[in-house]
Amino acid sequence: MDSVIDKLTEIEQTASAIVAHAEEEKAEIDREYDERRKKFDQKLEEETMVRIERIREGLESDKKHLLTGQEESSRELIASLQEEYTKNHTVYAENILKRITEV
Repeated sequence: MDSVIDKLTEIEQTASAIVAHAEEEKAEIDREYDERRKKFDQKLEEETMVRIERIREGLESDKKHLLTGQEESSRELIASLQEEYTKNHTVYAENILKRITEV
């Protein structure tokens, strides 16, 4: 009878050791998983920041190009208005004088 009890005790101790070992392995796997997840999150964040910076740079370049085009267009319009005024300022002045004197 004592041998059966000893055998059962031995089996229970072995089972406890197996469970303890499994818990240790599970804890190690959890640590590895957390480390991998952190590395993945960090890599993903870095890649996202790089993409965002590229998008910002592209938008900034587009904005500068658009502003340059608008500035050139505005300069051309001002130049044509000044040329128009230079050519026709006498006619404009005569028309204004006519309107004033008609009243």
